[in-house]
Amino acid sequence: MRTVAVVGASLAGLSAARSLRNQGYDGRLVVIGDEPHRPYDRPPLSKEFLAGALDEADLALESDGEDLRAEWLLGARATALDSLRRAVRLADGREVRADGIVIATGAAARTLPGTDGLSGVHTLRTLDDARALRDELAGGGRLVVIGGGFIGAEVASTAYGLGLDVTVVEAAPTPLAGPLGAAMGGLVSALHTDHGVRLVCGVGVKGLSGGERSEMGVPPDGVWGSIDAVLLEDGRSIPADIVVVGVGARPCVEWLEGSGVALGNGVTCGADGRTSLAGVVAVGDCANWYDPRAGAHRRVEHWTGARERPDAAVATLLAGGAVEPGVPRPPYFWSDQYGVKIQFAGHAAGADSVTIEEGSRDDRNVLAVYRRSGQPVAVLGMNQPRLFTRWRKQLAAAAL
Repeated sequence: MRTVAVVGASLAGLSAARSLRNQGYDGRLVVIGDEPHRPYDRPPLSKEFLAGALDEADLALESDGEDLRAEWLLGARATALDSLRRAVRLADGREVRADGIVIATGAAARTLPGTDGLSGVHTLRTLDDARALRDELAGGGRLVVIGGGFIGAEVASTAYGLGLDVTVVEAAPTPLAGPLGAAMGGLVSALHTDHGVRLVCGVGVKGLSGGERSEMGVPPDGVWGSIDAVLLEDGRSIPADIVVVGVGARPCVEWLEGSGVALGNGVTCGADGRTSLAGVVAVGDCANWYDPRAGAHRRVEHWTGARERPDAAVATLLAGGAVEPGVPRPPYFWSDQYGVKIQFAGHAAGADSVTIEEGSRDDRNVLAVYRRSGQPVAVLGMNQPRLFTRWRKQLAAAAL
């Protein structure tokens, strides 16, 4: 294997490049990224960076003096994979031929139809997104966050701390019920109302208003006007100066269509990151890995997965697929909202009970354990870092 191309230059791609060098690969290494930036840390984008507590230099994922002896092709979007020629085609007409390929193209924020050309409407996924949103939040005003998931909740918390008037709209009856279950999702999302942030649940968004469309065509700057309200399906209207759309993400795999790589909610992979094409593995948010514990594929969109799983995928790539896959650790993620540290490990889906083992609901400092048939399958901590760490280790040991 003389050349390996890593397609994606965020955390998962950088972790794969590091793993290649750490595992002894000394050939040509090409890292392709569609953004113009060197790898940066995304979790602070909705928190410290958005609040102005961190600057761009603080987001850097590469350590001082780190040299992976890689060719960095940044600002270069992959458009196709030619499996016969082992070539990654780029939007600028170039192509990179490689013996081994690591797919790490991540995911993109979902948008709402009809919002193009309306200023004041944002998604938050990239550094450029965060820059634009931070500039708008600095002016204050009324913010409506569409989507009560973790990104939306963190943006709401940050904006509250900056003094904005904040409303969160969630189509589901209970925010965070998907990852946390209804009971604990309700407890965590109550942090909004604890701090005077309005929480509107159980109603969808019909559309956004602001700016007048004209039959004269698109304005020269492409902007029709500014957002002024969020329109709900029940007829209500919420005034807004800024809107953040946080309705999930889609895996960036369109460029792989027709390549022979099996797709299904991302890139379909084995428990070792192996795809349907020899010499091709996938990691990060775009990778739908097989989970032997669940007997099903799961696409894990968490920082720890992007950091840890490339080791196994690279070992598979370098060995030609002859590596016995280990059992991945239960997924882990964290969030910081309104001064509360929220940590979660495992899978809430399938649990038949959840009990608060420590702390108080009223104080928002609980340690809750999810069980299935009496066996722990997940744990949630709110301001319980020590107990949470202990329970997380138990979950990991039980998975072996």
